[in-house]
Amino acid sequence: MLSIAPRLRLAALAAVLALADGCGRADARAGAAAEGAITLTDDAGRTVTPPRPARRVISLVPSASATLVGLGAARQLVGRTDFDKGPALDSLPSVGGGLDPNLEKLASLRPDLVIGWETDKPQLRERLNELGIPVYAVKTEDTTDVFRNIRNLGRLTGRTPAADSLARQLRAELEAVRASVEGLPRPTVFFVVWNDPPMTAGPGTFVMQLIGVAGGKPVFPEVTELWPTVSMEEIVRRQPDVVVVPVGESRTPRFDARSPGWRELKAMRGRGPVLVPANLVNLPGPGVGETARRLRDALHPERAGR
Repeated sequence: MLSIAPRLRLAALAAVLALADGCGRADARAGAAAEGAITLTDDAGRTVTPPRPARRVISLVPSASATLVGLGAARQLVGRTDFDKGPALDSLPSVGGGLDPNLEKLASLRPDLVIGWETDKPQLRERLNELGIPVYAVKTEDTTDVFRNIRNLGRLTGRTPAADSLARQLRAELEAVRASVEGLPRPTVFFVVWNDPPMTAGPGTFVMQLIGVAGGKPVFPEVTELWPTVSMEEIVRRQPDVVVVPVGESRTPRFDARSPGWRELKAMRGRGPVLVPANLVNLPGPGVGETARRLRDALHPERAGR
């Protein structure tokens, strides 16, 4: 339950928004019949029914932001989080974190749709609902989520043809990578999510699915967790053929191949760990085809560029 003071602030904020956006909402109602209302069930199991395709979107999920850019909807984005990067996003005002945005800043941007996390805080959705702002929650665990998000974000922004085209393009890219390594030996891979304690990507994640497309296989195939923590002793015992380390972001592990445990891996000798750009490989969106190619080139350099 919200206290009285926050409710009063929200009520006042809602009144300001209604006054500032009155003409625009009247136009939206007039055009709703022509454009058509949308009804979708989001990844949190909630029904979302915006009256028309969104024209002012704030995305709290970086992969969703990238997907909207890939759909050609960059001009419909009016806000981002501190973690969204890229030429189409850098100039947008930030609302802070994805799970704890600045609500007043967010509302002042007058969005008619917010894209949030499936695991968002109930209080956030409640407050946005009180302001009359629809929230569509997305899940970003595996490649199925990638394609579902492309389809549904296309519908929510009136860009269904672009979504269909993007999905076809990505499927073709992934199939080309898969075909290029068909019949080759599949090295075991340890993907470093974190280094101390060691955390990796489970077989059910988009990361390990893309490694599979690229011709690799998990060194921990039996784990059921999405992002399991494992012991250094067990990593050494299993001796993965390849260690993949995302780099280039502040949240990526400070990996040192010479540190205890890691230096005992045969994969650390010779060429050492495979370094991949974190802003690409950690983003389950329209870059999954490029991610698969980068991973293929690292796991099977003899097939690079195909």
